[in-house]
Amino acid sequence: MKPLRLVLTTRGRAFLWAGAVLFAAGVVLGFRDLTRVGVLLVGLPLASAALVRTRRTRMRIERHISPERISVGQDAAVALTFVNVSSATAPLFLAEERLAYVLGDRPRFVVGRIAPGRGRTVSYTVRSDLRGRHRLGPLGVRVQDPFGLANRHAVLEGTADLVVLPEVAPLTANRQPSSGVGSEGEQAHIIALHGEDDATTREYRDGDDLRRIHWPATARTGDLMVRQEDRPAQRRAVVLLDPRAEAHGGSGAASSFEWAVRAAASVAVHLDQFGYAVHLVCTETVADGRAGETMDAEQILDVLSVTSTGPDSGEDRILHAAQALSAAGGFVVAVLGARDPRVTARVATLRQPGITGLAFVLDAHSFGDAPLADAVSGHVDVLRLAGWRVVPVHRGDDVPWAWGTLTAATVGGNR
Repeated sequence: MKPLRLVLTTRGRAFLWAGAVLFAAGVVLGFRDLTRVGVLLVGLPLASAALVRTRRTRMRIERHISPERISVGQDAAVALTFVNVSSATAPLFLAEERLAYVLGDRPRFVVGRIAPGRGRTVSYTVRSDLRGRHRLGPLGVRVQDPFGLANRHAVLEGTADLVVLPEVAPLTANRQPSSGVGSEGEQAHIIALHGEDDATTREYRDGDDLRRIHWPATARTGDLMVRQEDRPAQRRAVVLLDPRAEAHGGSGAASSFEWAVRAAASVAVHLDQFGYAVHLVCTETVADGRAGETMDAEQILDVLSVTSTGPDSGEDRILHAAQALSAAGGFVVAVLGARDPRVTARVATLRQPGITGLAFVLDAHSFGDAPLADAVSGHVDVLRLAGWRVVPVHRGDDVPWAWGTLTAATVGGNR
């Protein structure tokens, strides 16, 4: 049980001390009325403290977030329902939701009396300018007596997570680079998905469209034959995100790493919308083995919402995973910082003959707080000599502009 001084409010302590002084003065001076007032002032905060201490109410919290996944800068509505599961009426109380600091100020509510078995719902709105998985709760509750002389604090357990996805910019391509060769064969355009179908024949089955009857095969075999059209193989794309902390500059939403995440998210979603089998290669997907699996836009954004840099980002494992994927065909999109020419040279080897390589090279120094950043031009030259299409990125460049410049550039061209 909490000490009395922790239960009484400032007003309650003032009443207690004033009552004690008046009681002593009344006794010493012989004024009974003054003594009675002192007793009243002492007794009132003590009674309030006893009431607050002994009154127990069991409460259940139901927290609903709509939607549970939002993009940076988007609002999410949170509904808090307080359900009184005790047999006594819950008194008036003050509730304060505990939030991650990026979600803004903590919302506070005055919740009225709640009858047994009944509930009350309050709501508030949150938004974040930083991606990530942010926690809502637990909820702090303060119960106070009607005179404001005593209060009791409690924490109602229960939390929920709000996923803030990275910003996805709509992308277009001025000139479509080829998607390379490999297991998929050479393709003329990055976004051209509907090539000429491969046609085979099979026997006619009940329900087949008569317009698909293949008459030459029917005449040859003597049985009704129909065309069976197979869609061309799905094209593959590998999106590589550089997680090295030393390769990035700046902080918060304006950092080069956040720019890289936005670029990776925008490119991956863009390719997924056009039917590409997208592999995301970053610290998280390599660690859990999903780099080798194709991921849809929703899965990619979930991963990129929580990806981060680190002192040991495991670039060896990341490059090894990317190498195995790029060797299977398709094309590669790399988003990397201008740091350590040896790593850039290894990235350059990901582009196999006949495979298109697209690279964003970030000038970490222009984003700030990167005094050791290398000159961007050297890294750009290494990649271009290996046949990559490259665009250097500086602070202030947006993702659609960089993508449009990249897809319009020719191998060895200038920015």
